[in-house]
Amino acid sequence: MLAAAGAQNRVALFHHTAYRYDRPVALSPHEIRLKPAPHCRTPIHSYVLEVLPEEHRMHWRHDIYGNHVARCVFPGKTRELDIKVELTADVTPLNPFDFLVDPAAEKFPFVYPGQKSRDLAPFLALDPAGPLFARAAARYRDLHAGASTVDLLVGLARELHRDIAYRERMDPGVQSIELTLGAKSGSCRDSGWLLVQLLRKLGVAARFVSGYLIELADDTRLPDAGERQKDYAGLHAWAEAYLPGAGWIGLDPTSGLLAAERHIPLACATASPAAAAITGSTEPCRSEIEFEMRATRI
Repeated sequence: MLAAAGAQNRVALFHHTAYRYDRPVALSPHEIRLKPAPHCRTPIHSYVLEVLPEEHRMHWRHDIYGNHVARCVFPGKTRELDIKVELTADVTPLNPFDFLVDPAAEKFPFVYPGQKSRDLAPFLALDPAGPLFARAAARYRDLHAGASTVDLLVGLARELHRDIAYRERMDPGVQSIELTLGAKSGSCRDSGWLLVQLLRKLGVAARFVSGYLIELADDTRLPDAGERQKDYAGLHAWAEAYLPGAGWIGLDPTSGLLAAERHIPLACATASPAAAAITGSTEPCRSEIEFEMRATRI
């Protein structure tokens, strides 16, 4: 989505991921989901994706969820895979509550009508439930019974922010729901997936989102505003819930807020593996990973 010229609150985001191998290796086709999703509300003024080695073929397409995917095919062997993203975004504050819910869905619980129920079935599928998840879902259901649906969404995001401590975790994938609840901590991926499962258990269609998060040091709306010394950009994960009339609404349990201009969705899916930023494989080898992200005000 390209915004009109003249906006003032522009931020340049730079993202660099590099894989270095101990010998020349063959790479499988790689899929890169690092372009803002079609439903991104943050205006994107420019976008560039660069991939090395130069000898490759790149084809843009959409996956089954409508996400932008760059599929790269590498004909020869290489000692490195280098991926860079540069974009500029307008982070002028947006109203995350700028939506209208159909009257039939204004109160919790509600039921999706006919065709919507069938279309949303994949976004209501649940993982096998353990005792901690069953107790948590029952507690949140009782806590919000009879509330407005919007209050339910806001409340769940805030309550998970309070109940699940953020923990940076470098291991790939999402940890189990029972582990997240038992440890009362997890990465943004873990709390995002927990929120997806809780929403589905409560009858609200939900999907997993991976994307960029931009935090400006002087943004007093954020819970940790007094702790940040500089602007920040990073890979992040959260959840989106589907409300009739309103569409997909982003919820960030890491901050306890609704997603707005700071959240730039890159990929949405029924589960986290299908929303991975980069997927692919190499021949067996030893490798090192370099990673850099930064946000710069323009």
